[in-house]
Amino acid sequence: MSVATAAKPVTTRDLRARKDGDPIVCLTAYTAPMARLLDPHVDVLLVGDSLGMVVYGLPTTVGVTLEMMIAHGAAVVRAAEHACVVVDLPFGAYQESPEQAFRNAARVMMETGCAAVKLEGGVEMAATIRFLAERGIPVMAHIGLTPQAVHALGGFISQGKTEAEAAKVSADARAVAEAGAFSVVIEGVQEPLARKITEEIGIPTIGIGASPACDGQVLVIDDVLGMFSDFKPKFVKRYADLGAEVSEVAKRYAAEVKARTFPGPEHCFGVKR
Repeated sequence: MSVATAAKPVTTRDLRARKDGDPIVCLTAYTAPMARLLDPHVDVLLVGDSLGMVVYGLPTTVGVTLEMMIAHGAAVVRAAEHACVVVDLPFGAYQESPEQAFRNAARVMMETGCAAVKLEGGVEMAATIRFLAERGIPVMAHIGLTPQAVHALGGFISQGKTEAEAAKVSADARAVAEAGAFSVVIEGVQEPLARKITEEIGIPTIGIGASPACDGQVLVIDDVLGMFSDFKPKFVKRYADLGAEVSEVAKRYAAEVKARTFPGPEHCFGVKR
């Protein structure tokens, strides 16, 4: 029986053991109703700081606060029975020092009940990852295209195109694995490089715009459902177009309200039919 069909909740230890095994299935979730729908089908529910863009309408993830992550993380944890819930640490919550990262990561875990946190960065964050892991906080790392560094990167630009970039991403992967991360998200990286990294490091890689050879895959649920239409990254596959359906439902509802055909007698109290 695979982890995805097991009755017990998926743990970070289970995920770590999936290296070179059954692919890890991960989707983002930001609310209890969505988490409840996704939970039976995935190994990981990631409460990503992508919520800043898809829920709050922010231009990037940089404006997301720790309070936002805790509120949404707690909602997802309350609804999840099977999947391992991982919550992003937002920009500014961990970069200052390992001690700052520990305080905020501990708060996230205590107030949400999540199983792990995720943070962005490679070589420069290795000491912080080690500090957290040694103190009982499981860490999912995130390298390659790191959205919190979008301004420093010059935009949402694929990484690893040059030898220097490829060397940096590879060094980042080795650093987070050696520091004690139980897995690493590789985002927006050239496919051959992501494949090579997956072969070389000893922890599971979770790709998003990376390679089918990664040990797992993650996508933003709003992209998958066609609910976020501001832009469509190359790596996104839309499995539905619910955004158009929602718009059509709202249009029909508005028409019935204006025509006074809704509510009908069946929707009202004290009306004999």
